[in-house]
Amino acid sequence: MADISIRHKNNPLLSPKNLIPSDPSMIIECLLNPGVFEFDGRIGLLVRVAERTAQKEGTVSVPIYNSKGNVEILNFDGADPKLDTSDARLISYDGTVYLTTISHLRLLFSDDATTFYELDEYPPIFGEGEYESYGIEDCRVVKIKDTYYLTYTMVSPNGVGVGLRTTKDWKNFEHKGMILSPHNKDCAIFEERINGKFYALHRPSSPELGGNYIWLGESLDGEHWGNHKCIAKTRKDKFDSKRLGAGAAPIKTEKGWLQIYHGATAEHRYCLGAILLDLKDPSIVIARSEEPIMEPSADYERTGFFGEVIFTNGHRVSGDQIEMYYGAADEFVGLATFSIKEILKTLEQ
Repeated sequence: MADISIRHKNNPLLSPKNLIPSDPSMIIECLLNPGVFEFDGRIGLLVRVAERTAQKEGTVSVPIYNSKGNVEILNFDGADPKLDTSDARLISYDGTVYLTTISHLRLLFSDDATTFYELDEYPPIFGEGEYESYGIEDCRVVKIKDTYYLTYTMVSPNGVGVGLRTTKDWKNFEHKGMILSPHNKDCAIFEERINGKFYALHRPSSPELGGNYIWLGESLDGEHWGNHKCIAKTRKDKFDSKRLGAGAAPIKTEKGWLQIYHGATAEHRYCLGAILLDLKDPSIVIARSEEPIMEPSADYERTGFFGEVIFTNGHRVSGDQIEMYYGAADEFVGLATFSIKEILKTLEQ
């Protein structure tokens, strides 16, 4: 099957050079897959910005967020035998693991869907407290009535879980805490209730028994979740053979709930596929992509901080068209469009 996405001619729309670091002591390493929303007549992106500290000779420095959401720099003697720097993504010191980069969420707006800018009245969103001390990542946004629900990955030495914040004006937020405990991520809430209940896709990980599969949970209030069901697993020798996870909120179509998801191989090549779920009972899978609907092919998708990666958790729907903002090579943000009818046609086949 051919890649059925249409990439924007100005891709990539955003790269690290387009933003200013959140702190003078930090360096932006990469931009990653944004959440997408509409507010006050504009398109908004909630871009994940990963930053690192400037390193000094003989010292290894890592950043963390303190209880107030401010950056603190931890410095280690590079010659200390307790220090392990063999993995570029993290260090270990005396049994404690730290990330070499930490992420926050940056609010960007656009009037034309392709040119983005920051507004001083909407400051960045940082990790706060002990369960977000290593940052917050990969935010998905859904609007239900007049409230925006932000589900995101909370990272700390305690593990990786799903956090929830809500807002109505993007200036004041209610912190709901961790709604799905470690190890869990890729949480996408449906855009409307079904039979009076909230539903959400999520991805718990079980490396010893089970795997990195998509699950479905339900809730009466959007905060407390239960009755979880596994609805999609990895498939041998396919583009989603090692792991898979939900993208943005499922899209309601006449055929069912359409979910665009990411799938990865053991070689860490990330592509996008689609799953169609029953409108009345989303635990029922009607159809699923046999081949990817989008795969890394452009230079900025194949080469970057971590190449061969396409990852999305945000889109905007207008009629038959999906405007999908996505992370490319864990460094850039691009825009691609899809036809819902064309995606559904591939699922029928």
